[in-house]
This record gives sequence, C-alpha cells and structure tokens, in this order.
Amino acid sequence: SHVDTFDYKPQLAKDAGKGGKYGGSRLMASPWEFRQHGKSGLWISDLFPELSKHADELCLIRSMHCDQPTHPRAMTQMHTGNAQFVRPSLGAWTLYGLGTENDSMPGFVALNPPAASAQNFGSAFLPAIYQGTKVGRPQARGSAGNRGNNAGPSLADISNPRISSGAQRRQLDFIQKLNQQKLRREQYQPGVEGVIESYELAFRMQDVLPDLMDVSEESEKTLGMYGIDGGDTDAFGRQCLMARRFVEAGVRFVEITHGNWDHHNRLRTDLPERCTEIDKPIAGLLKDLAQRGLLKDTLVIWGGEFGRTPDAPNGDGRDHNHKGYTTWMAGGGVKGGMSYGSTDDHGYAAVENKCHIHDWHATILHLLGLDHTRLTYRYAGRDFRMTDVYGNVVQEILA
Repeated sequence: SHVDTFDYKPQLAKDAGKGGKYGGSRLMASPWEFRQHGKSGLWISDLFPELSKHADELCLIRSMHCDQPTHPRAMTQMHTGNAQFVRPSLGAWTLYGLGTENDSMPGFVALNPPAASAQNFGSAFLPAIYQGTKVGRPQARGSAGNRGNNAGPSLADISNPRISSGAQRRQLDFIQKLNQQKLRREQYQPGVEGVIESYELAFRMQDVLPDLMDVSEESEKTLGMYGIDGGDTDAFGRQCLMARRFVEAGVRFVEITHGNWDHHNRLRTDLPERCTEIDKPIAGLLKDLAQRGLLKDTLVIWGGEFGRTPDAPNGDGRDHNHKGYTTWMAGGGVKGGMSYGSTDDHGYAAVENKCHIHDWHATILHLLGLDHTRLTYRYAGRDFRMTDVYGNVVQEILA
C-alpha cells in the first residue's frame, strides 16, 4: 500500500470518511505517521524506521501505473512486460544482453521466487540458458530451517550423494554425447542447446555453490545487520544476504520475493508485520553493499505489481490499484534522495510525470547499460523486445 508506506497524502487524512469516486467506499487515512528523513527530506512512513535512515540513497518513483488490476496478470506484466503472451522475463533479457561474469554460476537467480507462473523468471523463446535458476530459502549448514519452517535444500538436485564426482562426470559425458548427436541430426534445436549448457553449468556449480550458500562464515555483526537472528526478519534477511553474496560472485540479476501484501482486510495488523519482516534486511543490504563499494555498481529495485486504493471497502483494508503506486531504486546510477512523479491528492492515480511499467523497464535496462530499443531477439518471423513498441527512459532520475 503506497499511501501507507512511501506516498505521503495529508489530504487523504483530511478527507478520511468521505465517499467519492472510488466505488462508494469511504476514504481511509493511513493509520501511520509519515516523517521527513535525511538531507533530502523524503517523506517515509514510520513503518520503515531502518530503511528511512537510507532516504538519501533512495529514488522514489511515485507515479507508477500498469494495465492489469489482478495479481497474476499484473505480476506477469511486471516481470515480462506483457500479461497476455509468454515473454522472456526481465532477468532473462538482462542476462541475454549482458552475458555472464562467472561460468560456474547462473547469471540469473530467483531466490524464493513468487508463487505465480514460472514464466515470471523464465526465458520463453530466448535460449533456455537465460532463464532464472530457482533457489530456495538459504540455510547454514546443519540448519533445521527457520522458525520451524524447513524449506529443504537451497538448490534441489545440485549434487548426487549416491555416486562419486568422477562417476557423475562420466554419466554426464555420456548424456551430453547423446544430446550432441541429436543436435547434429536436427541441426537447430535451441531447447537441446539449452539442456546441454544447463547440464554443464550444474556440474560446475557443485564446486562453488555449497560454499556460496553457507552463510555461517559471515560475522555476527553482518548477520545482525540483516536481522538474521531467528526472529521475524530471519527468512528475508537470509535472502538479502544471499543476494549480496550472489552479486559478489558475479551473478548478473538476482530477484528476491516476500509476501503476502494483499491486505483487503486486517491492514492495521498485517501490514506492520510485513514491513517489520523486510525493513531491517533491506536496510542491511543497502548498508552492506555501500560499505563494500558495491552499491554504486549495483541497482537495487523495490516494488510490487501494483498499489492499493485510498478507500477501505472492508473498513480495515485496501483494494487493488494499478492506476497509481510507488516503487523505488537505489545505487546503480540513479539519483538518491529524490522522488519522481506524483499521484493525485488521495493517491488513487498517477497524475504528474507518469511512469508506465514499460517506462520502468526501459529505465532499468538503461541503468544496466542496455538500450531497450536495440535489445531484440528474432522469433517467429519478427524482432521482439522487452518493451515491445513502448517505453521511454526516465531521464530525470539518472545520476
């Protein structure tokens, strides 16, 4: 809910209880105070006491809007730029454009990916090697899970405990020989090519991934910075820490996910819990990246598929709102301590410097060094791109 987190609307508080253009429901003021933070004076809700300390690093885009009012379609549009057809995800396009920095690691990792369709981190018609590698919740070695929720191995099937590494290599060589024979017979088989590359990558990952996923080598100070203490912040804190470790290892694109933010009711109870779970971990990630000299070269993006309405249909909850919402970026070439665009006085719709989801994608790709109009892939007789025929880079937020 942007009007409860990063989009301060004093007029909403003044008009609380009134009806209007929102389907007959009464407007609901945010139950939480907003305060100005940092030298920039950005308005941020009290729900984020730790993150607000980084106000001067944040670039708030308060005029986001998209085309889809339902979760699955909006989630797909946020990830792929299209809600109707299967398209490559943003991470896949990024990896396709930039290539990999580490041949022993996937270039795109989806940590605890969203429960929606796998196409949100898939490669669609791009070669399969560009799809995201799904990684579960990271654990220290010997860990029984977090708060009683054992998520299982961090990456399923990465090793085979029943055979030696040498035997596995011989087995893989035999399978790859068969794959190569099929490839020579049928000449163009991008699916087979992807399988061949994926098998080889998986074998190489066995040597590096176990140590990378083991956070026990991190200092107590670092673990505490991320809120990895067995409490409410532990699970997401581990995701944020793993994101930093993957970035250090040369992974181009890392996505981490946290839910559930769909507060049609119980807003006053549940929203503070969700914010508490992510506040310290995200602040820890920004601090850790900065102190390691990584933030200037790492683009951090925060947001969801849409926002929430300023009215309260159920008295203690907000409905879906794709007409206006907030995302933010930090590091990676964006101006810190600024807000771009705005919604109306109640936060219902973007009205000034509107940023469509295609503009958002174009800007992200630009910040990653990619021209969204030239990053294309020919499929089914025509050139495709992440932004289709739309999208403009938001020049005003570029450092």
